[in-house]
Amino acid sequence: MALVSKSIEEKVVNNFKGILEPKLIEEVIEHGRLHHAREGNIMIDYGQYMKELPLVLNGTIKILRKDQEGNELFLYYLNGGDSCAMSMTCCVGDKKSEIRAVAEDDSEIWMLPIRYMDEWMKYKTWQAFVFNSYNARFEELLNTIDSIAFLRMDERLWKYLLDKKQASASYIITKTHQDIARELNTSRVVISRLLKQLERDEKIELYRNRIEVL
Repeated sequence: MALVSKSIEEKVVNNFKGILEPKLIEEVIEHGRLHHAREGNIMIDYGQYMKELPLVLNGTIKILRKDQEGNELFLYYLNGGDSCAMSMTCCVGDKKSEIRAVAEDDSEIWMLPIRYMDEWMKYKTWQAFVFNSYNARFEELLNTIDSIAFLRMDERLWKYLLDKKQASASYIITKTHQDIARELNTSRVVISRLLKQLERDEKIELYRNRIEVL
């Protein structure tokens, strides 16, 4: 068995207890390795081949997609106990990544060699985990598409702030107006104007490079 500290082993167990069966959790611990991602670190980049499947232990990972003109769009967050279905697709199909995964804050990721993805399909709990990961990410992608198609920019911005608050479990959002504009694929001027309106509506408080959701 790989040398894993007791605290890390407990994090793996706590994240996947009740999701994966005990025998499988033992194998996940045995064959995985810990990766520390500092805030802002790129974990998966465009055009990269996936050799390992990431399982988030703690922290928040932001998933982005780039269009043909190089503009990035925020898709969804991954938190403790999550894995990225798009990463799974790249692993299984030996495809280049079409997304970028960035650590939104300091995070711990359990990395699993992709060869175990097929081997563990003998476990019903692993089958369910993979299916549920695909389903959860698909629902989030539909929400993103609905947001772009049907919501005004002020509604998209408010939803973005609420999603960020929920993902980070904090009312404080450390983002510049330019950061938010980039992720929502709009201009900084538009975001600044809409944030000012949200402040006037007493939904947020604005500070230098941070926002407090009220």
